[in-house]
Amino acid sequence: MPKNKGKGGKNRKRGKNEADDERRELIFKEDGQEYGQIQRMLGNGRCEAACIDGVTRLCHIRGKMHKKVWISSGDVVLLGLRDFQDDVILKYMPDEARLLKAYGELPENFRLNEGVNVLEEEDDAPDDDYVEFEDEDIDRI
Repeated sequence: MPKNKGKGGKNRKRGKNEADDERRELIFKEDGQEYGQIQRMLGNGRCEAACIDGVTRLCHIRGKMHKKVWISSGDVVLLGLRDFQDDVILKYMPDEARLLKAYGELPENFRLNEGVNVLEEEDDAPDDDYVEFEDEDIDRI
């Protein structure tokens, strides 16, 4: 039988926590960077982000974050703007995104989903999810 030369398999890699409990310093944008919100994931390490300046950009998730930081639609990110490719530099946690909005970095009309799809429904509003047919309408069909 061959010797075990490695230090373990995929479970060893899965058990690593990159100091999730620590609070990190809030990073603001600099020249050549922009805040954005992920609209949709496109696959192959790419996503579509709506930026603060009103432009929708096709972004690339950089290799340092690939398979380590999971990005989903609705997340607030920091984008590095370059001539040939826009990169996702940093993903903000929900509390960091709220702080950015409080500091005035994000506009007031910027909606923070915080990773949860919340359907806002009013109790008084009628349900418009279905169409109701009369008997004579069904006969014509």
